[in-house]
Amino acid sequence: MTTSASQIHAKITGPIVMIGFGSIGKGTLPLIEKHFDYDKSRFVIVDPHEDGELAKKHGVRFIKQGVTKDNYRELLVPLLTQGGGQGFCVNLSVDTGSVDIMTLCREIGALYVDTVVEPWLGFYFDKNAGPEKRSNYALRETLLAAKHKSPGGPTAVSTCGANPGMVSWFVKQALINLAKDTGLSVNEPKSREGWGELAMKLGVKGIHIAERDTQRSKKPKPREVFVNTWSVEGFVSEGLQPAELGWGTHEKWMPENGREHDFGCKAAIYLLQPGANTRVRSWCPTPGPQYGFLVTHNESISIADYLTVHDGQRVVYRPTCHYAYHPANDAVLSLHEMFGAEGKMQPAWHILDENEIEDGIDELGVLLYGHAKNAYWYGSQLSIEETRRIAPYQNATGLQVSSAVLAGMVWALENPTAGIVEADELDFRRCLEIQSPYLGPVKGYYTDWTPLENRPGLFPEDIDTSDPWQFRNILVR
Repeated sequence: MTTSASQIHAKITGPIVMIGFGSIGKGTLPLIEKHFDYDKSRFVIVDPHEDGELAKKHGVRFIKQGVTKDNYRELLVPLLTQGGGQGFCVNLSVDTGSVDIMTLCREIGALYVDTVVEPWLGFYFDKNAGPEKRSNYALRETLLAAKHKSPGGPTAVSTCGANPGMVSWFVKQALINLAKDTGLSVNEPKSREGWGELAMKLGVKGIHIAERDTQRSKKPKPREVFVNTWSVEGFVSEGLQPAELGWGTHEKWMPENGREHDFGCKAAIYLLQPGANTRVRSWCPTPGPQYGFLVTHNESISIADYLTVHDGQRVVYRPTCHYAYHPANDAVLSLHEMFGAEGKMQPAWHILDENEIEDGIDELGVLLYGHAKNAYWYGSQLSIEETRRIAPYQNATGLQVSSAVLAGMVWALENPTAGIVEADELDFRRCLEIQSPYLGPVKGYYTDWTPLENRPGLFPEDIDTSDPWQFRNILVR
């Protein structure tokens, strides 16, 4: 089956409530209009900051109000139940408690999707909470607890954007491609255990979510303004959380400021330093070797956890997994400026829209490394030019996210009683089928590069030459 960029995928029988109408919400709106059959009179957008003009242009009701811990029940229940049918909550906002809102949706029989396990306002910048409590690991554990407490029931799709989200589907496709290219005869896994065993058989030591955003503005970045190609609030929040990574069984060394968790799945570690000020060596097809920021993301933990292989209670295999993100150049300058001001965010911020960008692509994929063919990158190379042609109100970065939200919504409607699920648990083929018209070229590239290369050798280094793919060699110290 070939998916068309104009195809109606499913019918939504109840109201649609979109929480948040920032850059991702604006981009998701026309995708919902194009791909679902629904009652437009019961589509409502809730946002405390926007003026609602774009919503009005599309004939969608707009409520200028924040969704808070104190008001979310009284605000959302009437909106999600108005007129009967099964409602759908699309949570694309910062500072909204994802687990609480999805729990409410499931109580009233509504479907739910989000792009991140988002906490209520105050979590990210709570100086009274230690780094471990401010981690994505801790946030994900609240989701897993809710899933364990209430299995099955109305579907709530968690962490279903580009990353986390789409990249988990890329990992599975990359594993299939790698198995074929190395001559490993296997059937496509049908279970979590099967995928872990496949990764182990292939010898995959780790996975970078390797991204290079080359989109550049027509105008230079002004001083004292944080410029980005997606949510500045979201990027700063996650960037000031501790660096986090899924921790592989092949690792022989941990940084002095690395810490393990004493609760939960124990698939990850964290560093006592902010992710957006932590650099790692990685590789993407366009630039080749590059520095990326080890910004914490849910998929760093969920992918490592999903691919873990156990022998009874003993962990026998787990890949290291983390983000290696080189954002748009203006965002790099913005981070440098922010950390130079002791981590205080600029007084103004700006998200580049599709009309302000001169050129560039968002090259977002997964780099599987340590196997028989060394390293393999698989992902999307979506350009701003193609984005302008196929979808309004967003740049390439935004479209990779909004199209993944679309895929998550379709999957939820086709599987309405799956309970709480992470992106790793969805049908990756179906999701990529829905999303692919919006991803530009989706390709795989092999490389001989390792993190032991591209070192000038002018200074002594504490590296491990016996295994190029040790985190010791990847972390920039």
